[in-house]
Amino acid sequence: MSYVRCLRGLASGVEYDADVPMNLDPVDGRPVEMVLDLERLAAEQPDAAWYDPSRKDMWRFGGLMALDVKQSDDARHIVALGEGATPLLDYAQHRVAHAAGIALQVKEEGKAHPGFGANPTQSFKDRGMAMVVAQARRLGLDKLAVPTQGNAGDSLTRYALAGGLSVVVAMPDDTPMPIQGNVAAAAHRHPGRVQLELAGPTIRESGALLKERYIPQGYFSVATFQEPGWRIDGKKSLGLELAEPSPGNTRWSLPDAVIYPTGGGTGVLGMWKAWDELEALGLIGSQRPRMLCVQSEATAPLVRAFDSGATDTTAVEAGQTLATGLNVPGGVGHFRVLEIIRASGGAAVAVSEADIAAELSRVWRDTRWWISPEGAACLAALPQLLDRGLVKRGQRVVAVNTGSAEKYLPALRHLL
Repeated sequence: MSYVRCLRGLASGVEYDADVPMNLDPVDGRPVEMVLDLERLAAEQPDAAWYDPSRKDMWRFGGLMALDVKQSDDARHIVALGEGATPLLDYAQHRVAHAAGIALQVKEEGKAHPGFGANPTQSFKDRGMAMVVAQARRLGLDKLAVPTQGNAGDSLTRYALAGGLSVVVAMPDDTPMPIQGNVAAAAHRHPGRVQLELAGPTIRESGALLKERYIPQGYFSVATFQEPGWRIDGKKSLGLELAEPSPGNTRWSLPDAVIYPTGGGTGVLGMWKAWDELEALGLIGSQRPRMLCVQSEATAPLVRAFDSGATDTTAVEAGQTLATGLNVPGGVGHFRVLEIIRASGGAAVAVSEADIAAELSRVWRDTRWWISPEGAACLAALPQLLDRGLVKRGQRVVAVNTGSAEKYLPALRHLL
């Protein structure tokens, strides 16, 4: 069996049985997370025996994941499609990083690279959805529903089909056409198992449609933060990979700063959880990377809350942004994202649509990397992060590119 001990309310601290499907914490309507029995893990698998770097997917972390691929009772639920174990690309030649003396790296979650794992839908969402489907299979859930800005729906569709589950995906009608097309094609090939609903203008309206029409039919919501910590624990693997030893080394370590494109913020919570668990296991110390959360100026609820000193976001009116994954006007987990930003000495910053577009073009010209608009937003934030002293000369900084430009091509072809 896995090392999950219980579920726990992120705000309330109330503990719940991990074997009972639930959505938000009934105490306060906020998210819950999965809590691992790290003492038992350390006792039963000492000296990080749970870690298998030869495995080229996120399940390389064995018992530190919420399902242990080394245990047959857990492994039978896992649908492994190669997700995770993605490369860190050196980008020291980036014009801003080079001038400032920053050791810049890009965590590449989009295009596959030889010798590494490969997210099957070319998006970091595969980490979360691989865990969602595995946990749903473990608990006997066979109908899942997700509202999405795009990539989460594409990813869930891929894993649900591979895992023998049914899914309904709701997305705004301005979701990039390649993503819409993937889900629509799956719905055409698998009628009754995949359904696509268009509802907008944002993910909030998509979620409302599912709540009204499909949840009463027995579909289980796996919307951001509304499943019981599954997506957090899938995304946790990203934080584990940023800390794991480089080939030939045994020392776990962290970068000085992580620049992360932040919509709902599941990945922020996942990375932070990963590092807390590694510290509890004695593999790293208490120092954490400065968390630098990037949003588009078109829709920037986290930036507004951070700048005003608020403890949570207030929903804003959604704008129009090339980085559709950032077009999230509010989030039930944003209170925790803000706590993490502040605890790390980081910040939430906004970049203009013009800067996102210019950066995407520049990266393509310089490297031929197919980064997503969200990844470009992270790189576009570098000048203001330097000006504010949030990244400094000599530091190792990781910018996360969350997907491939291929998923957005009709909207950004003119920039390449």
